Amino acid sequence: MFRLMFNQAKKHPSLIPLFIFIGAGGSGAALYIMRLAMFNPDVCWDKKNNPEPWNKLAPTDQYKFYSVNVDYSKLKKDRPDF
Repeated sequence: MFRLMFNQAKKHPSLIPLFIFIGAGGSGAALYIMRLAMFNPDVCWDKKNNPEPWNKLAPTDQYKFYSVNVDYSKLKKDRPDF
């Protein structure tokens, strides 16, 4: 498959940016999915030792990728312990 891509790129050099942007988009999507699977508190990989990981989050933990108006270091605890 890569050999075919290289041959097409040699014949049509205008396809090189297309291959670069598609490769970068696919890599970015794969890294984002990996980040969600590893660091999102809604995902539970170990149900024996930590069955509800979302209950162990402190109010100051930022788990969103980007927050516009919220400063997580100034939040106070507003929920009960379970």
